[in-house]
Amino acid sequence: MKIIILGAGRVGQSVAESLVSEQNGITVIDTDARALRELESRFDLRGVVGNGIDPQVLAEAGAKDTDLLIACASMDETNLVCCKLAQTLFEIPTRIARVRSSGFASNEALLDKDGFAVDRIICPEESVTNYIGKLIEYPEAMQVRAFAGGRAALASVRARAGASAVGLQIGEIRERYPELAMRIVAIYRRFLDEPDRFVRCDGATRIEPADEVFILAAKEHLPDALRSINRPEGRPSRPVYRIMIAGGGQVSLRLAMKLAQTPGRFHIKIIEHSEQQCLSLSSVLPAEVLVLEGDATDEEVQADEGIEEVDLFLALTDDDEDNIMSSLLAKRMGARRVLSLINRRAYADLMHGTQIDIALSPAQAMLGELLAYVRRGDVQAVHSLRRGVAEALEIVARGDRKSSRVVGRKVADLSLPEDVHIGLIVRGIPEGKSADEISAEAQTEVIIPRSNTLIESGDHVVLFLPNKRLVRNVENLFRVSATFF
Repeated sequence: MKIIILGAGRVGQSVAESLVSEQNGITVIDTDARALRELESRFDLRGVVGNGIDPQVLAEAGAKDTDLLIACASMDETNLVCCKLAQTLFEIPTRIARVRSSGFASNEALLDKDGFAVDRIICPEESVTNYIGKLIEYPEAMQVRAFAGGRAALASVRARAGASAVGLQIGEIRERYPELAMRIVAIYRRFLDEPDRFVRCDGATRIEPADEVFILAAKEHLPDALRSINRPEGRPSRPVYRIMIAGGGQVSLRLAMKLAQTPGRFHIKIIEHSEQQCLSLSSVLPAEVLVLEGDATDEEVQADEGIEEVDLFLALTDDDEDNIMSSLLAKRMGARRVLSLINRRAYADLMHGTQIDIALSPAQAMLGELLAYVRRGDVQAVHSLRRGVAEALEIVARGDRKSSRVVGRKVADLSLPEDVHIGLIVRGIPEGKSADEISAEAQTEVIIPRSNTLIESGDHVVLFLPNKRLVRNVENLFRVSATFF
């Protein structure tokens, strides 16, 4: 696939890094020649210096035969105009724009072909807000990713000694707790002086304390599944109530506004070093959200604000180093869980497995929204995992037994690549509609597949791939062919 990326900033770089590894033809447009040279030295892609709203620059980038435009420059206006030019002058089939303003997402008339001609809006800040919202909803989880319009979810959770499923083999868990409707699809295990290592999952695989366990389950069964791995027996669940946020940027504002929609549910403090930004936040946030001027990396500031009572500390400033330091300090001083927003991938890798519970990259949080447009076949959702190494995807089985290698066949008979797991199947979504387009009351069924489960046409199948290099094998397996018998 030929792809043009407008913008060589943090988001553009992350998108380029992910897509170029999948043998796509990538061209990046930016006015910063130095940033483009750096990208060209690191990845097999082409850089074009210029403004993305200049038709000559788009033509030089190869817009005439481009399949996908991803406009992720720093300014909304540039991205929107670029998409319109891509449609009007070059007829690029698919156009995606990064837009920070929330007003565009709710106005379809502005985005349709007679407007700015944007097929999909992406907003890293909104993706991060939704990501954190799931962690608050499921306090045991390290991440939660939705599938089938929210009817099912993939979650990762740290195994803790004393939890009912820890210390057992996966086969034993099924026998002892048949009511736990979940599928364990991957385990990453810590080893001394080594990175976490992927552990193959079968009935004989034992869950050990400190393992990072990936599970798939229907939404209604997810809390019980998480507690079985993370919550020691006899210890009650502790919901997130006290939240402290370092930094008063867009993510903090969006998150505080979202949480404050449920009055009295959360106790939220935002610590921001800029007096002007504090005044700005106070003017738009509800009175129950406390906005404090101060430095979140200061031990006295955290102590004065009762960090030892905080259920979730969120370091959401624009400075990676400040986020890391404030998170480590908060954890040392007694915060129950800490999350650090880290833009540099190298820093995120370094922080994995440290006292920082969750190191979150904004670009990784929204990357799956783009990958669904690059995948072949009827792919409904994609989530990039393990800092881009692994992937989970939702793909629809189409055709019949004659035209498909999966429809009408048992799960055990599918020629899946080694270590790729079918985690669950969502059945009953009407033909021609995505899971997001049907009501929550629709009669859909979430199935935890067994070896003798038959795949039916129209099934939404959710798979876990420990290595994204296996994506093409899975896509080919689900491809409908008129000549396959």
